[in-house]
Amino acid sequence: MKAVVIGGSGATGKPLICQLLAGEPVSEVTALLRKETFGHHPKLRQEIVDFDRIEDFGDKIDAEIAFSCMGTTLKIAGSKEAQWKVDFGYQYRFARLCRERGVSTFVLLSAVNADPDSRFFYSKMKGKLEKEVEKLGFQRLIIFQPGLLIRPGTDRKREMIGVKAMQIINKWGLLNWGFLEKLNPLDVADLAKAMIQSVMEIQGMKEKGCHIENQDNLKNQGIIEKQNTVPQSTMDYDEPVRRIAVPEIQHLYRQI
Repeated sequence: MKAVVIGGSGATGKPLICQLLAGEPVSEVTALLRKETFGHHPKLRQEIVDFDRIEDFGDKIDAEIAFSCMGTTLKIAGSKEAQWKVDFGYQYRFARLCRERGVSTFVLLSAVNADPDSRFFYSKMKGKLEKEVEKLGFQRLIIFQPGLLIRPGTDRKREMIGVKAMQIINKWGLLNWGFLEKLNPLDVADLAKAMIQSVMEIQGMKEKGCHIENQDNLKNQGIIEKQNTVPQSTMDYDEPVRRIAVPEIQHLYRQI
């Protein structure tokens, strides 16, 4: 089974690629990147692309499964228009190209409260992207809508403060109440593994269509509760979801 990924240099994309490479079911991973990000691995193809001309790189997409993890912040993008270009434009054009190239399963990393009718820019952008990708008609579409993400080494101060606050609140059990449940922090390594597990499970099912993995589903699967267990040195897709450390592929990371 082959996979193609965009957003591989990001907080979720990096552990996703490393976990895909460590798992036996995936024979080849193609990462579409702006610049080379990982070290050598026999199963990894790093393709340097210009996302403004993504359609020119269609021949690089040769996979059954696609993962779309691209995203930026308003601060980094500089304007709402620039953020829309990355979060919506690049991802939608990638999805459309994957559909044209025969990708059967598409995994989209969205966000909690995604809603095309939202009055909030970010939620509206994510919601519109979900709807447009769904219209493309993939055999299987999996949309992840996580809440706050725990990103190791992040410099996003507001996010760091938010995660710390939610972790403190969680110690009192308050995140099991109402809307706060949606904000339960999730480590990006656990999110990456959940994305892979969902693909493996859905591949063996006859059911087709769109599947939403929101915060409630992640909690019911035990992913959120198990995210703080001790790191292990090996990966097994049948193990409970946990924070992952894979020494044999740590050389893949490069200082950027």
